[in-house]
Amino acid sequence: MKSKVLAHKLFLNSPLVLVCKLGKNLSNKPSKLSALQQLKEVTTIVADTGDFGAINVYKPTDATTNPSLVLNASKMDRYKPLVLKAVEYGKCVDGDQERRLAEAMDYLSVLFGCEILKIVPGKVSTEIDARLSFDTAQSVDRALKLISLYKTFDVCKERILIKLAATWEGIRAAEILEKEHSVGCNLTLIFCIAQAVACAEAGVTLISPFVGRILDWHIANTKTKKYEPNDDPGVISVRNIYNYYKKFDYKTLIMGASFRNAGEIKALAGCDLLTISPALLNELENDQCKLPVQLCKAAAKVGNFKKVCVNEKQFRWLMNEDAMATDLLSVGIRKFTLDTVKLEKLIKSLM
Repeated sequence: MKSKVLAHKLFLNSPLVLVCKLGKNLSNKPSKLSALQQLKEVTTIVADTGDFGAINVYKPTDATTNPSLVLNASKMDRYKPLVLKAVEYGKCVDGDQERRLAEAMDYLSVLFGCEILKIVPGKVSTEIDARLSFDTAQSVDRALKLISLYKTFDVCKERILIKLAATWEGIRAAEILEKEHSVGCNLTLIFCIAQAVACAEAGVTLISPFVGRILDWHIANTKTKKYEPNDDPGVISVRNIYNYYKKFDYKTLIMGASFRNAGEIKALAGCDLLTISPALLNELENDQCKLPVQLCKAAAKVGNFKKVCVNEKQFRWLMNEDAMATDLLSVGIRKFTLDTVKLEKLIKSLM
């Protein structure tokens, strides 16, 4: 498969998986701590939801949202006051209906972020409009606008991560935001090592590789229909990125995302961060199994990896050669755009 071949090209003579297991955790005997509690000891847990109630229950450090999550939350009766507040804000903006709608949308994203920050002690990731994924300048402008809106609520930029799709243009926007404006960025829709390396070279704060979507693609496009956690192509992708980053001391953090089952999460214990849905957080909370650590910097350091620099030409070529990454990046942007348009229709109907 092309995606795996490309991974091997970038990790010459290296094992696909470097595992750092703690002997004391290898027993199959039940633990006094839940799997979630054990996971919190080695990995920062991030809630993957716009539902404040779920965030409050599982006490994650950070939280992340996207257009799909905000759309779903906006349909819930308990969050209607936030939607109406955004609508009223938009109505007060000078300009035509399109501008008022755009202002209401941005305001709603910030309102959700502010409510989340009342619950989590860390940061919230706020995503810009996916339709700007191929426009560096507009992405920077929109990000700075969101940061300015947060400031009106006395939320400092240090608690915000601007979420952008990991297109070449999105990565360049993140580089400008990080280096020129000291705004932290979370690059999302990561599906291959080329994207990950480009993000690290740009000095972004955080990347979000999508484990489950990689698994979905392989099930749909190969003969293998079932994978054990350690053979899961999404898990392998995140392990490769983690080991590469730690080997070469990149400061960019890795946050595994988009999980299909708890096994994928357990297979990435030790990753910098993992963003997990409420359903899987609940499953881990009720799981008493011992949880071995799967990733650690010491193990990554002994890997025989070849360092690469991904310029624009190389980036576009590697993406072109990786059918999985190209497909999933495009689908992800289209899906986020579709949900943004649905949310716009909801807001517009109230304006």
